[in-house]
Amino acid sequence: MIKVHWDQLADVKDELAARDWFPGTSGNLSIKVQSEPLQLLVTASGKDKRKRTKEDFLLVDENCVPVEKTSLRPSAETLIHRKIYQLTDAVCCLHVHTIDNNVISELYSNEKSISFKGQELIKAFGLWQEDAEIVIPIVENVADIPTLTEEIAAQLGEGVYGVLIRNHGITVWGKSAFEAKKYLEAFEFLFTYHLKLKSYQRLSVL
Repeated sequence: MIKVHWDQLADVKDELAARDWFPGTSGNLSIKVQSEPLQLLVTASGKDKRKRTKEDFLLVDENCVPVEKTSLRPSAETLIHRKIYQLTDAVCCLHVHTIDNNVISELYSNEKSISFKGQELIKAFGLWQEDAEIVIPIVENVADIPTLTEEIAAQLGEGVYGVLIRNHGITVWGKSAFEAKKYLEAFEFLFTYHLKLKSYQRLSVL
């Protein structure tokens, strides 16, 4: 069973790495292996995610402690993943740092969120109505991970598929590895589109 989950997560990691979404070993991924008691595979800290190795992930328990003896350390943000699994029906969580999601989080930090409407890509979230809108909350980049975890947890709710951390990155989740990746790709498209559109609009008035 673990191998199936491992392969799913490794495939997602490879696809995101091909997009260069893991600069400087940043980012972290996880997939839930079982619910009771909670166990998840999570990326090992400090690894080059552009490479595929047997030490990419480790299995941790509900306390974020490795299930087996290992020299590997789970990502410091495993606490965030655990909280999302505890409060939602998520099976996979993905966190990446891209230039566009960092810029968006900075530009709209005072508003505490950014919304998109009238964009075809929001259909990726199951929003098919013509006036459908999706909102992505933005939280401050608190250095203390337990505090940051609670800040993110406070944003979880119906219709929320991801949270931006100011100048840090985005964390998304889904009911499968495929769904989480789909949401992440859609968010990143929306961010890039928005920034390019704003840039072109600015140039047109100069």
